[in-house]
Amino acid sequence: MELKVNNTKQKFKSFASNYTILMMFVIFCIIMIFASEYFATWRNIRNILRQTSINGLLSIGMTFVILTGGIDLSVGSVLAFGGVVSASLVSKASGGEIYSPTVAIMAAMGTGIIMGAITGILVAKWKVAPFVASLGMLSVARGLTYIYTDGMPIPKIDRAFLFIGKGSVLGLPMPVFIFAIVVLISYIVLKKTRYGRYIYAVGGNEQSARISGINTKLIIFSVYVISGLLAAFGGAILTARTTAGLPQAGQSYELDAIAAVVIGGTSLKGGQGSLIGTVIGALIIGVVNNGLDILGVSSYYQQVVKGSIIVIAVLIDSIKKKS
Repeated sequence: MELKVNNTKQKFKSFASNYTILMMFVIFCIIMIFASEYFATWRNIRNILRQTSINGLLSIGMTFVILTGGIDLSVGSVLAFGGVVSASLVSKASGGEIYSPTVAIMAAMGTGIIMGAITGILVAKWKVAPFVASLGMLSVARGLTYIYTDGMPIPKIDRAFLFIGKGSVLGLPMPVFIFAIVVLISYIVLKKTRYGRYIYAVGGNEQSARISGINTKLIIFSVYVISGLLAAFGGAILTARTTAGLPQAGQSYELDAIAAVVIGGTSLKGGQGSLIGTVIGALIIGVVNNGLDILGVSSYYQQVVKGSIIVIAVLIDSIKKKS
């Protein structure tokens, strides 16, 4: 009898450990359903998914970085720069040539790759602390954004470009559809490829990974490139959503991205975590933001709530590791 009780306790602990984040998400949704009649409407659900998709793209890139034991604080600023670069190529305001949406998106992603590569070189080759390197890029990218736009929005975006932010596919908003594709590709990369295993190995123990023959510098460099690319891509989508290139876009987005990754169970020390957890973490952030907006809660209090959620998530992760 005692053995059965112990087995039941172990199964419950295992279930709670594996599905804590999912249960948190369900609890938040249930609370909001009872708190507001507008929360569970299809229109609002579409809105949550659309808003989450941008943070989700940043969070995916952040997951790659944090799995190696790093951090990327520059994603919000890189998003802004990628957004205004894409906007400038499809804006009718200047009276110049209008480029195709594909060219604009590729240009935005190119800026993200370059900025991510610079951060990656600083961290991987020159051994600059990831916090310092990405903090520096945060300031550089934001400064370049204001220089590029002279501090002014870029309006009159070509209608064809707006599809990636305002269009829909199979009944889903285009940003959500894009996010789903990126999640699928990233999941396959992390779980089914040698490169994905190398990322986990570098985050688990960089020295051991190096001894075993893994090019740790290349792996670390590459995750910052991925993070920059996805951030700038998110900037192009946000530009299409807002119908203008906004130099102030993306402020504090890095905090939501980090929050989604941490809430999703990825260890800040690297080597442990899952992309599915990050997706659920991003959805939790999206539900919290949307729910508090619906309830008319001040943005100041929203910051307190999100900060508290991050701390609780870290505490839960710490307790699970000790048990």
